[in-house]
Amino acid sequence: MKAKEYIAARTAKELEDGDIVNLGIGIPTLVVDYLPRDVRVFVHSENGILGVGPSPGPDHADADLVNAGKLPVTVEEGSSFFDSAASFGMIRGGHVDVTILGTLEINQHGQIANWAVPGKAVLGVGGAMDLLEGAGKVIVATMHTNKDGQPKIVKETSLELTSLRPVDLIVTELAVFCVRDGRLRLIELAPHSTLEEVRQKTGAEFDIEWRENMETKGV
Repeated sequence: MKAKEYIAARTAKELEDGDIVNLGIGIPTLVVDYLPRDVRVFVHSENGILGVGPSPGPDHADADLVNAGKLPVTVEEGSSFFDSAASFGMIRGGHVDVTILGTLEINQHGQIANWAVPGKAVLGVGGAMDLLEGAGKVIVATMHTNKDGQPKIVKETSLELTSLRPVDLIVTELAVFCVRDGRLRLIELAPHSTLEEVRQKTGAEFDIEWRENMETKGV
């Protein structure tokens, strides 16, 4: 399994039956393809869909049916469609249980920067600020390092923060961190990683708080 697919599959294990889940752009959009069979969640897209289904095959994509990242999607039976105002009303009203976001950087307090890179054209803030403030639980699904091999988890971000609210969980291809009392806590290693590798590729301080008696939670 490739790194991004592993991250998506591992993140999907955090969802609970009945959750309304918003999936951000990037790796989070892959989560819908790895949902546990015994767990039913309702996937929300802020462009106005509740009930997003698995990704369509190349011969079944509908150009008029896309998520917030403009990628083709399918919809589940019983799904609903609504305008952007209603969609953001759901987010701001606290009706989204979990949001899964990508990020550019994360500081050692669990705060993320994921909406703007100085001097580069990006899609814009989208719903990231609203989701960080309005969702019940925030999970970040991201590669551990950027394209240049530099840590994405750093002491202080070089980019502007999206929100002052810290996230609840960070899932990478190497490890899982929770954020508690303003500190990062390593709770799990991926089956193919080591503590030494995580330390080497993490640019922030973190505590070790093993989950499941130091056993990894594989996919």
